[in-house]
Amino acid sequence: MEVNLPDALAEVTGAFERYESALTTNDVAVLDELFWNSPHTLRYGATENLYGYDAIRAFRAARPSAGLARTLGKTVITTYGRDFATANTEFHRAGSERVGRQSQTWMRTPEGWRVVAAHVSLMA
Repeated sequence: MEVNLPDALAEVTGAFERYESALTTNDVAVLDELFWNSPHTLRYGATENLYGYDAIRAFRAARPSAGLARTLGKTVITTYGRDFATANTEFHRAGSERVGRQSQTWMRTPEGWRVVAAHVSLMA
């Protein structure tokens, strides 16, 4: 298996950046698009466990749209072959001392790269 093939890495990096932009601007349509539409998709959040695309979509629709800006740091994106990748990053929000962590598992689908699993947590 080849790790970090330049074309695959560029594609996933672009998808990750698109996700981050949609997250901080509350572009729910793009966020919904970038999660795999499957009951197998999951997202563990800072305060919620979401199983299946429908639960993730409902969470996004109800989420407050204020205070979403953040700064990323120590982002690591790794591709494994041409169809699988992970993206991990730390984030900081203004006014908070807590360090956030976000992990995503990405899979190439016929529609493009999609998040199949995500985990968000906060450290003191």
